Amino acid sequence: MLPTDNRLRRREDFATAVRRGRRAGRPSLVVHFRSGATDPHAPGESVSQPRAGFVVSKAVGGAVVRNKVKRRLRHLMRERVAQLPPGSLVVVRALPPAGGAANEELARDLDAALQRLLGGGAR
Repeated sequence: MLPTDNRLRRREDFATAVRRGRRAGRPSLVVHFRSGATDPHAPGESVSQPRAGFVVSKAVGGAVVRNKVKRRLRHLMRERVAQLPPGSLVVVRALPPAGGAANEELARDLDAALQRLLGGGAR
């Protein structure tokens, strides 16, 4: 499970990552990334922990499928949160193919999207 300190919970944080960040799309998910964001509740202080949030709509499947996809994505992100820069915001949006994707496919798509965003790969 992703530690509480590394979770996005506020709507403003999701909006910041999606609207002001960069994104990388893969067949089963889209990753939005905002580097070095600051916490609006602590003026002048940057957030030390990278944080991640997940968006899984009804297009992915029923409630059981959506919750399963969220659990799998949280587990995958827990293993990758250490490679994110401090204060960064990441939003992982699952696409409909994520409902039937294997763990290896989700991991491959997440790794490719993060590498593209962190390494500045070609668009």
